[in-house]
Amino acid sequence: MTENEVKNTVTQQQLAHLGEGAIAYMREMDVAELKGKFPGMPDMEPGTRLWALFAANGQPILLADARDAALAGAFQNDLEPVSLH
Repeated sequence: MTENEVKNTVTQQQLAHLGEGAIAYMREMDVAELKGKFPGMPDMEPGTRLWALFAANGQPILLADARDAALAGAFQNDLEPVSLH
């Protein structure tokens, strides 16, 4: 390995913790997609779309009916939000 290859190597464990406690991602999702990610979620009308906020490692944080509410949840938890499409 060259010196640059050694410097740019990131382990899977390091990658899993990247952004932990600092970054959260937001995504608008259909309730069918959310069922597996938010256990205990009540039944909702098919086709309903909600905004989900996840920790950098994919851990669910909150659900909201509006983008602004999910964004506020990120800020309340001192997290830098990013959107996924």
